Amino acid sequence: MSTLRTRGTGGGRGVVSGLPEWDRCAVMGVINVTPDSFSDGGRWFDTNAAVKRGLDLVAQGADLVDVGGESTRPGATRVEEDEELRRVIPVVRGLSAEGVTVSVDTMRASVAEQAVAAGAVLVNDVSGGLADPRMVPAVADARVPFVVMHWRGFSRDMNSRAVYQDVVGEVLAELRERMDAVVEGGIAPERIVVDPGLGFAKQAEHDLALVAHLDELHALGRPLLIAASRKRFLGRVLAKEGAPPPARERDAATAAVSAIAAHRGAWAVRVHEVRATADAVRVARAVEAAR
Repeated sequence: MSTLRTRGTGGGRGVVSGLPEWDRCAVMGVINVTPDSFSDGGRWFDTNAAVKRGLDLVAQGADLVDVGGESTRPGATRVEEDEELRRVIPVVRGLSAEGVTVSVDTMRASVAEQAVAAGAVLVNDVSGGLADPRMVPAVADARVPFVVMHWRGFSRDMNSRAVYQDVVGEVLAELRERMDAVVEGGIAPERIVVDPGLGFAKQAEHDLALVAHLDELHALGRPLLIAASRKRFLGRVLAKEGAPPPARERDAATAAVSAIAAHRGAWAVRVHEVRATADAVRVARAVEAAR
């Protein structure tokens, strides 16, 4: 594994080979180029609207922008490969042409390859390379960083897989096993980012436990990406009389988790609305510096 730099109370925030190095927790803005996202309901489905949204996110403080063309909400069915390519590649190309640091959110090697060719510098695969056997060799050949997320199966039935005796220990063990497989497949260790997969095959109590124990995830020895934005566990926490607020009303709660993650040494947080989280991670960094 590569040498990690440690900052603050959270341990190794980390350096990812091939990406800029930020002096604080980075902010990854999200663009869902989909008609059925749980969080923004197709607002950025048009290419021009998506590119403009990406530029707006950067103006609000995003350090990089994650472009995805396939919904991974619980119960979602997969989009066809050609359609995913049609949605994603023009947006990646447009943002890259404007100098934006772009990642691509995909489980398909073909989309990852074409996105990298269009300017993406990071592949964010929620399956950690499990959904497509060509993904790991494709990323290894492209020599770009790769996000290994904790994943137990596709969205259509992932809720049934949310069974744990010790969620923190099991997620750590399964991520470590997947990291070993990815390295064996040719991806350099210094290009790996890990993500505990909040909301993926997890119930609210599992997500809260993982956030509470982020320090333990540093045992994996790689930078951490935390993607809590607008997720169901926040809705559960905020619910009044049993009814959770709509996804777009969970941004303040998202910023709170972002501040916690930054304080605990996360490398980056992935969010739909950037401004509050950009402020939160900067405050967290200032508090660290004051120590």
